[in-house]
Formats: sequence, C-alpha cells, structure tokens
Amino acid sequence: METANKQIRNIGVLTSGGDAPGMNAAVRAVVRGGLHYGYHVFGIRRGFHGLWRGDIDELSGQSVSEKLQRGGTFLMTARSKTFNSPEGVQKAIEMAKVFNLDIVVAIGGDGTFRGLRDLARQDFPVIGIPGTIDNDIACSDYTIGYDTAMNTAMEAIDKLRDTAMSHERCSVIEVMGRKAGYLALNVGIACGAEVVMIPEVETDFTRDVVKVLLQGRNSGKHHYIVVVAEGAGSATDVAAKIEAITGIESRATILGHLQRGGSPTNRDRTMASMMGLRAIECIRQGCLNRIIAYKAGELVDFEIEEALSMTKTIAAVEIEQARILAARRAP
Repeated sequence: METANKQIRNIGVLTSGGDAPGMNAAVRAVVRGGLHYGYHVFGIRRGFHGLWRGDIDELSGQSVSEKLQRGGTFLMTARSKTFNSPEGVQKAIEMAKVFNLDIVVAIGGDGTFRGLRDLARQDFPVIGIPGTIDNDIACSDYTIGYDTAMNTAMEAIDKLRDTAMSHERCSVIEVMGRKAGYLALNVGIACGAEVVMIPEVETDFTRDVVKVLLQGRNSGKHHYIVVVAEGAGSATDVAAKIEAITGIESRATILGHLQRGGSPTNRDRTMASMMGLRAIECIRQGCLNRIIAYKAGELVDFEIEEALSMTKTIAAVEIEQARILAARRAP
C-alpha cells in the first residue's frame, strides 16, 4: 500500500455547517480509502472551530466502524466566528502543523467551501465534498443528504395528508431551504401538493395560493397540501392567511431539524462513499484544492475557485412541470 503522492502523508477530515445524513459515510470512505493507500487520517471534531482549537485525533479503520448507517456526524459540527477572520485562518494552519496535517478534507456546503478556499489561498491544501440537504452547491447536481431529507419530508407529509383528509383541512408544511427550493419543489411533486412556494419564484398569494385552493374546493376537493420552503415564507403565517381569506381550516407544521436526521438512504450512503474515495484519488494524483462534484451522471472534481464561481438555479421547466401536476384542471 504505497502512497503515490509522497508530499502528503497525513490527512485531516472534518464536517462543517449543517449536518446532513451521509456525512458519516463520507468520513468513513476518506478514512478507509486513506488507510488503504498508506496515509494517516486524523478526525477534526467540531469543524473549523475544532481545527483552530486542535480538537484532533488520529482515526483507525475501527474508528469508523458502524458509522455508515448513522445519521448526523460523529465528528460533530459547529460554527466558528474565529475562523472567519484572517487571524483565525492563520491560527488553524498553525494548529494543523502542530498535528503534522498536510491537507484537510471537509464535507459541507458553500460556507464550508469558502473556509477551504481561505486555507487554499494561504497555500494550505484542501479537498471539499458537498454535503447539504438543500442541494444548493452550484458545481454539483447532487449533494450528500438531499435524498434522505426528501424522503423524511415526504413520509411526514404523507402522514399529515391522512389527518388533513379526516378533518377536511389545508395542511401547510414548512421545509428547509432558505435560499434554495429544490427540497420543497421535489417533495411537493412527490406528495401531490396543490401549492409549492419556493424562494426562486415570487408568489402572488391571490393567484398562486388562494385561487388554486378555491378551484380545488369548488371541484369537490376537501383537503389540501401546501409546501413552503422556509426562504419563501412562514408556514404559520401562510396557514393563517389561507384560513382568513378562504375560510378553509388550515394548520401549519414546521418540519425543521427533523429533516436533517435519520439513517441515510442507499443513494446517500453510496454517493457519500464514492465521493470520499474520489477525494483520496485526487490526493494520490496530486490534484489538490479541488471540490468533488456529481455532474451529468459522473463524479468529477473542480478547482476550488472555479467551483465557487459557479451558479445554478431551478430550471423554469421544472417549475412548470410541478404546476401542471398540481392542477386539477387545465388553466
């Protein structure tokens, strides 16, 4: 088990930002892949906060045993105001040198990647792996945790539909997504929601909510599902407004951090594992300061500055398809 890149011997791995199901699988893959090729792998607890504090221990194959099926992140995660300053970044690099770390692999979202970019700009090598339930990493079509979060929300909404049917109610469900509506849109499609509100599209409440629900009621419908991304409004406010205007009894449910938990799905476990191994392959090839991504059905990697300069948004055709599927009759 020879190490192809002789300059890298010790790898640090951390999880940062909001936790996502599958992060443990990614850490496991980095550890087992790294050990297979003769590297030493060190777990950094509590993200970048733990890096500058030196909360670091070497990991073995046994350290990641029985972690694959667990949600959350056993390395834990935390926000770090200190790391957001140039002094904090320098302190993190100095602490990495204390533990002889040659590179840091981090699993997280845009905020995590910006932290990695700060390290890379100080000539400290990094690799990023996309892990966020929002699926909002521009360079990647898929992020670890997205599938599990969608399934968790879908199952919860299916149960809420049962009680909405029993009481002839409108159930308004708030899902995560401050700036991105991928989760809300696709869960809404999967659950047959009458209305989906996402931050990418401005909602005309009279036309897009009230009229849709009243048309449903007038055509014989007795229960309704409205899915709201947190960045598009408050489920509590939306439910109160619906009831006040239409007279339809409405109840709000905020799924909140329920969506972050639970055992990861097959897709998240597999994707996380393959992305973790891809990170090790990049290190072996000396291809550093990269973001691992899933693009057009393949695992690829982008230079970190290029990755962070990319943008993506929900395609107009996807929004139109959701509207068509929700309609009870042709407009």
